Amino acid sequence: MSTYIHFTEQQKEQARQTDLVALLQSQGEELKRSGSEYEWKDGSAKVTIRGNLWYHQYDQEGGDAISFVRRFYDKDYPQALEFLLGGKVGMLVTSPSIEKKKETKKFELPKRNATMHRVYAYLLIRRGIAKSILHAFVGEKMIYESAEYHNAVFVGYDQAGQPWHANLRGTGKKSMFKGNAPSSNPEYSFHWHGKSDSLYLFEAPIDMLSYISMHKCNWREHSYAACCGVGERVLFRMLKDNPNLKKVYLCLDNDEAGQAANRRIRAKLQSQGIPSEILIPRCKDWNEELLNPEPQPEEESKEDELCLTLPF
Repeated sequence: MSTYIHFTEQQKEQARQTDLVALLQSQGEELKRSGSEYEWKDGSAKVTIRGNLWYHQYDQEGGDAISFVRRFYDKDYPQALEFLLGGKVGMLVTSPSIEKKKETKKFELPKRNATMHRVYAYLLIRRGIAKSILHAFVGEKMIYESAEYHNAVFVGYDQAGQPWHANLRGTGKKSMFKGNAPSSNPEYSFHWHGKSDSLYLFEAPIDMLSYISMHKCNWREHSYAACCGVGERVLFRMLKDNPNLKKVYLCLDNDEAGQAANRRIRAKLQSQGIPSEILIPRCKDWNEELLNPEPQPEEESKEDELCLTLPF
């Protein structure tokens, strides 16, 4: 026999919807506003907070208020609910013990939606991604819209064309959801193989697409990767699988976590004799820079127009 505390569905939902900004402020925690979101630090790593949702940038994990309290306040499920409900407890229930088997879930791509209307609107209008760039990745089946929740799905393949990674981004106006599909392999996160010797590394797929949108000229010739966080496993997998890659451009976000990761990864590359250069966006990240462009000199504008006329 086993004993557990039973909470009603209403209590669970109330706990799940707890505003994390208000909760953290009540605990004396410091938060920094960033647009419509807040940033909270877990040690040196950044955690994005919006409403009852959170996302850990370094570990690439997120969830609701219950999972937040379980992780960062070291509480089990009943303790987390009691904490969020302000001390209210559930009903003590005794039931036969059931042994649970741990199963490793096989990686599967989210089911595709019949259309991509929401993803196109999100990436083209709200994120400013160039139409030609988006069409190129969609044509390679690297971006699509999920049937459930209508998330933008960014797919990573191995050299044989087998999908091993899917990064998801919410497309709703109030959605801050971002995360990876269960059992995604970070060695194969969203990336593009080119023929040149240059590889550009970004934190997120949207940063990668934003940078390419600002540097369209012969973009297909180069290689790009989004680590979907601040890890580097996809970088070293690409270097291993593609001997033509000789130089790495580290293009992580212009914040504390991103620049710390830039320096850490550069040190690893230097220890292996691989040349690298750090590129820092003018704004917080490359998408913000894309959406807030500086006026271009006339000569550069003409050069960009010439590049657009060249065959890819």
